[in-house]
This record gives sequence, structure tokens and C-alpha cells, in this order.
Amino acid sequence: MYPVNITSAKAHLSSLLKEVEDKNEEVIIERAGKPIAKIIKYNPMKSINRLGIFKDKIKITKDFDKWSEEMATRLGIKD
Repeated sequence: MYPVNITSAKAHLSSLLKEVEDKNEEVIIERAGKPIAKIIKYNPMKSINRLGIFKDKIKITKDFDKWSEEMATRLGIKD
């Protein structure tokens, strides 16, 4: 990881990006000696099927949305 000022980054952007891509180098862009941005290689996240992790682990009954008679009475939603 090394710092580059904005002027230099603008002038050499293509070569900086090539270094990031080929060497997995990180580049810090600075303004007046203070870091303002970091260029890093893009690594896409692996796609995961979040709901698929529960397959065959959770069973939903046909009456899952039915309240017990006592609870329905307490909630005032008795049919």
C-alpha cells in the first residue's frame, strides 16, 4: 500500500489500476498529505442462497397462521 497525491493519481490512473489488478497492490489517494480514498482490487462476493441454508431443517405446518382459540380470544381476533 502506498500513497499517491491527486495530481499524480489523475496523470497515472491507468498504470495505478494495472498495478492494483496485477499485483493486488492497494493505492491510497491523498489530498494535502491526508488520505481521502483507497483503490483496491475488486473481488465479487460469492452468491449464497440465504434461504437455502434452512432446507430440510424447518417444517412449516399448513395451519402455521392459525391462532389457538385461547390466543385469538385474548387478541380479540376470534372468528
